[in-house]
Amino acid sequence: MADARSGDALASGEEMHSFAQALYPICRSLTGDGVRKTLGLIKQILPELVIREVPTGTVAFDWTVPDEWNIRTAYIEDPGGRRIVDFAHHNLHVVGYSTPVDVTIDLEELQQHLHSLPDKPDVIPYVTSYYKRDWGFCLPHRLRETLAAGQYKVVIDADLKPGSLTYGELLIPGKSNDEVLFSTYVCHPSMANNELSGPVIATYLAKWITKIDRNYTYRFVFVPETIGTVVYLSNFLDHLKKNVRAGFVLTCCGDEGKFSFMPSRTGQTYADKVARRVLAQLAPDFIEYSFLQRGSDERQYCSPLVDLPVASVMRSKYHEYPEYHTSADDLTFVTPKGLRTTLDLYSKLIDTLEGNRVLHAVVAGEPQLGKRGLYPNIGGQVDQKSVSAILDLLAFADGTNDVVDIANATGHELSTLDALSDTLIAHGLLTTNVSHD
Repeated sequence: MADARSGDALASGEEMHSFAQALYPICRSLTGDGVRKTLGLIKQILPELVIREVPTGTVAFDWTVPDEWNIRTAYIEDPGGRRIVDFAHHNLHVVGYSTPVDVTIDLEELQQHLHSLPDKPDVIPYVTSYYKRDWGFCLPHRLRETLAAGQYKVVIDADLKPGSLTYGELLIPGKSNDEVLFSTYVCHPSMANNELSGPVIATYLAKWITKIDRNYTYRFVFVPETIGTVVYLSNFLDHLKKNVRAGFVLTCCGDEGKFSFMPSRTGQTYADKVARRVLAQLAPDFIEYSFLQRGSDERQYCSPLVDLPVASVMRSKYHEYPEYHTSADDLTFVTPKGLRTTLDLYSKLIDTLEGNRVLHAVVAGEPQLGKRGLYPNIGGQVDQKSVSAILDLLAFADGTNDVVDIANATGHELSTLDALSDTLIAHGLLTTNVSHD
């Protein structure tokens, strides 16, 4: 398996973090101009990205594309006329998909539309009301506790009307029609790990893939979570079921926490097998979660009658870190180092997919390694470790096992088995074909 990676070709953590900084202020939601602006910036890096619009009212499986939401300004003024909450300061201050409002109300009524976290009094929570018409504001609980009785002016200048849902798609052709799918979402406002780390990693991973020699075709989709994925699947499910051999949801992958693994529904797909092997090699302290703890778009890709081979490799898993869905999930929580080490791991995962192959022994019985110069001696003593690796590889090269299977069975590293496979093929002791599991 030739290593396709080039350290120079992979983006630096600083470059990716800078791109996250550019995306961070944009107010994204399920629909609207924030999604379009985000995809437009991604397209500047990936010019072949195709941006598509799906009209409000479009039926996708059991769902319907909602009205489009765009917001311009929103604020709360206290009885003294002081602006105490302002969308311009942080876009998490407004409940996502809030209906327009321009009223003056007393504190008791206002409290029914406020959201805060008593156990995290200094952060702004993330709250939405996508499918029930409502409005609201989010604020630190410590600020909420200071509000005095009186009349408050409340303004949300927004549109909620028929429009469209926007998503992006990039297809990078390979030698084979077999595909690897990467999916990430572009529907959350200013949260760095839960939202932006996914699109940022996906963007620079795709950019790198365009520069390597590849067998697989790679499909990248940038969609609003849940409804966008459902829309995409409703349009392309037959093609995806026929062609996708492995897929991954990219989210929560920019902090420096331990790597996390969310398997597919069965936990036994090709994506699961390769991801576990790469994680065991590069991040042996990774945490594997149960599919019952799912919470992102693997729900859609692994849902009944869809059941694609899709898993997810993350850093700190959604719901499992205290900054999740709050203003504390910011650009200090996501770091250049976190982004780069995740990109490194995904590039190794692609190397493994690209180079994996089923191995067939050619010679009956144990071959004589000495006459081929494969029985090494050091100072008159046999290097048993090297010999054992060769013999272990040959023992499992029965035409049913690929390199990942043999690594799992023997405990030898993929890089060791890759190099030995090339050597044994060159000496006529193995034949091979690419594995698509």
